[in-house]
Amino acid sequence: MSSTPRRAGAVITLAAVGVLTAAGAASAHVTVHPESYARGATDGTLTFRVPDEEDSASTTEVQFFLPTDHPLLGVLVAPRDGWSAKVTDTRLKTPVKTDDGTITDAVSEITWTGGKIGAGQYEDFDVAFGQLPDDTGRLAFKALQTYSDGKTVRWIEEAAQGDEEPENPAPVVKLTAEGAEEGGTTVTTTATSSKAAADSSDSTARGLGVAGLTVGVLGLAAAVFAVVRTRSTGSRDA
Repeated sequence: MSSTPRRAGAVITLAAVGVLTAAGAASAHVTVHPESYARGATDGTLTFRVPDEEDSASTTEVQFFLPTDHPLLGVLVAPRDGWSAKVTDTRLKTPVKTDDGTITDAVSEITWTGGKIGAGQYEDFDVAFGQLPDDTGRLAFKALQTYSDGKTVRWIEEAAQGDEEPENPAPVVKLTAEGAEEGGTTVTTTATSSKAAADSSDSTARGLGVAGLTVGVLGLAAAVFAVVRTRSTGSRDA
């Protein structure tokens, strides 16, 4: 058997493994869902998804930092079996005026401990809010993920406009003007619809990613075998 086809097969295999490995690394990011909300939205839920990306260690602590320059008001933490949540409030530098009065304190940090996320698994942590800020276009939630072997991954990097995604990106929610108000009434988003949006967005992203990877690998395979066939035909003609 010619060594050329063997080399071609090896190239295809390595390319496929490399592409799929890169996809696995990307999917291991800590994320927040839904990825966008209306500015000033009320009575909604954010779901923080934390996957375990280590082969031999479990996630034992998850810590999220909520922005205080554009604070979330009325934050409540949903209970999670096996986990305990510690909520930290911070005095705001700029109090927020609402119809119910002036808010001087807001949640700045939530830490989940006591549970375990095993290798190849993930956990969803739900945080309800009373109102999102209406004076910014995005909210970044920096996070720390601690493993049973003592390793801590800092999901704190923010990409500038137009830049590629950093290695350890902070979960980000984009705030849009669309649907923020209709006829003078603030549109509300329920926890149920937010959870459904999170699952739908995640499933769609995974499906598109797998499809794209499959097309790329098959295209590479076709190209390599075309070259091999051309060389083999040329050799016989000679």
